[in-house]
Amino acid sequence: QVQLVESGGGLVQSGGSLRLSCAASSGLFIVETMVWYRQTPGKPRELVASITLGGATKYTDSVKGRFTISRDNPKKTLYLQMDTLKPEDTAIYYCNRESRQWSWGPGTQVTVSS
Repeated sequence: QVQLVESGGGLVQSGGSLRLSCAASSGLFIVETMVWYRQTPGKPRELVASITLGGATKYTDSVKGRFTISRDNPKKTLYLQMDTLKPEDTAIYYCNRESRQWSWGPGTQVTVSS
């Protein structure tokens, strides 16, 4: 079982930036399509961005042009650069593989004030 630990969240004003990190405990990380998800209370977890082993990326429409997903396979780390943040980006952010998810990490809280 792979352990995932997210970090980098915080409180930021609208228009600000944050960089999230997700550290994986296993080299299995490098062969998977990895995904950043986010969740707000009472709503299902939402896919935000994904990146394949080869570096191909996809984004949900609401973050296109503002967020950038990347990965450092030797470091077994996934990143999410978030720019021009909006209050509606407020959520707990999680990382995991695209399918047959591993156990979820603690997530990292992102709060964007208006």
